[in-house]
Amino acid sequence: MPGRMGLTTTQRKAVLRNQASNLLWYGRIEVTEGHVQALRPYVEKIITLAVNSYDDNVETTVTTTDAKGKEVTKKVIKDGPKKLNARRKIMSLTYDLQFVKENGESKAEFRARTKGINHPLIEKIFNEIAPKYAERKEQLGQGGGYTRRYLLGERKGDAAEVAIIELV
Repeated sequence: MPGRMGLTTTQRKAVLRNQASNLLWYGRIEVTEGHVQALRPYVEKIITLAVNSYDDNVETTVTTTDAKGKEVTKKVIKDGPKKLNARRKIMSLTYDLQFVKENGESKAEFRARTKGINHPLIEKIFNEIAPKYAERKEQLGQGGGYTRRYLLGERKGDAAEVAIIELV
């Protein structure tokens, strides 16, 4: 990491975890330049981990008996060992952000929209972010470079250099 940001190890890890979670959830955040320099490699490693393992799925068939006593076979798609390891690693590097109920959305609509999703941020990383950057990796022939920063100038009050970091 490029610097200690004037924090103890546990504080620094908590700040990076929080900011990485927000960056991956919202796609763009505004922080100080020192935080951008520390956050950039942290987020890039998370995305690279997801890109390298997002398509590792295992399809199995499960036979169960229903209420009438008939045997029913279902095809179940589960995470392969590589993706499962990546998912657990990313869960340890980010906080679990939850969906927020939208304005005018009823409770039933919210439940229907979020049904079956236990970890929304992890699902977003593996279902939206990783495929997008894997396709970009194939087209451009390069990995990495998932974030971009814009310098905004000094903040009023403490004159700290402020920047926006966003996903490309």
